[in-house]
Amino acid sequence: MNWKKEWKYLAIMVFVFLGFYFMPIGAPRFDNALKEALELTKWYAQKHVIFCLLPAFFIAGGIGVFVSQNSVMKYLGGQAKKVVSYGVASISGTVLAVCSCTVLPLFAGIYKMGAGLGPATAFLYSGPAINVLAIILTARILGIELGIARAIGAVLFSIVIGLLMHLIFRKEEKKRQATSVFQNAPSEGRSLWKTSLYFAVMVAILVFANFAPDPNGGLWQSIYSVKWQIVAGLNILLGIILWRWFKASIWKLLVVGGLTAVTSFFSTAPEMPFAVGIIGLSIILSTGHDESKEWFSSTWGFTKQILPLLLFGVLVAGALLGRVGHEGLIPSEWIESAVGGNSIRANLFASIAGAFMYFATLTEIPILQGLIGSGMGKGPALALLLAGPALSLPNMLVIRTVMGTKKTVVFVSLVVVMATLSGIAFGALF
Repeated sequence: MNWKKEWKYLAIMVFVFLGFYFMPIGAPRFDNALKEALELTKWYAQKHVIFCLLPAFFIAGGIGVFVSQNSVMKYLGGQAKKVVSYGVASISGTVLAVCSCTVLPLFAGIYKMGAGLGPATAFLYSGPAINVLAIILTARILGIELGIARAIGAVLFSIVIGLLMHLIFRKEEKKRQATSVFQNAPSEGRSLWKTSLYFAVMVAILVFANFAPDPNGGLWQSIYSVKWQIVAGLNILLGIILWRWFKASIWKLLVVGGLTAVTSFFSTAPEMPFAVGIIGLSIILSTGHDESKEWFSSTWGFTKQILPLLLFGVLVAGALLGRVGHEGLIPSEWIESAVGGNSIRANLFASIAGAFMYFATLTEIPILQGLIGSGMGKGPALALLLAGPALSLPNMLVIRTVMGTKKTVVFVSLVVVMATLSGIAFGALF
């Protein structure tokens, strides 16, 4: 018997037992924290999983099956030119404009396909951080200085953090690139433009399904007003692609399309027809030809790996910090009192707090608006903007399963340190 292993199990059992034994049920703050944990997880499941994560899982699964290893290595591999690899990683993040959780399946997909650690982590940061609409709203609502600083800082961060990750782990990465065998299913000679159009449609569905309104009106708001019509058109185009290029059954596609249309007619919640479409796509792929089955299998692999950890992380984040306008175990007064001024402590606290909080797309702006109104300094505000959207507790749990504990700790530390230093510099200037 391995007593070292058994003692570990015993320690876990004792810890869990004591947690339940001394659980302060009935204490108002604890009961409210439980409610906030469940409320945030419910909101996440209703609004974020269906529109953000599930399309991202299918895109990630497609990357693993339809994108050749040579293509990934050419643009994002360790031997690719730095200007090309980091430029592609940053631009991809700008186009996607997803949150810290939605980017994870895509990051896992390109990393497992052979992308270098530097470009992959640059993409991991840029996806949620370089959000064009978020930067515009930051400038309009929080001030032009913060908007410009966020834009410049996010772009520079993605490149610098990627380069530092490459330098710190260059020996491990060299060994990984030389010894790893990256699996890739054949694409049956499908032309580049067909594969590119397939991914463009999938990414467009992800982007427009999550398109957020602009409270100040203008072009963004005009697009938002017709976003579901755009999504419907994109889904029809995806169905044609599946039929013509992926040999999907035409009658199955028509049935799924009909059920989705009927659901959208009778349901006022857009999540319902979108969910019907996702379920239908899963059935079509899992019962289709070998290539379609491989796509679904790859998608399911990412879902199993990532979704449970994300839901657990959101549950914990909700218990500790609550939702926007609601408190968890940690009183909001503590946060507000800790981020005033422009001290090292204030900027570091803002970076760490932002790194562990969960921000859905654009929610960081009203949160910061309230904190600034309560006395938050401009330096800590920028620090939170640069660390918060790119990281979260759920995000960290998943990153660890993809690239290991050591790389995850270094990545998170780099984001926190750079956000802190940027906040100090910005606070000193403004």
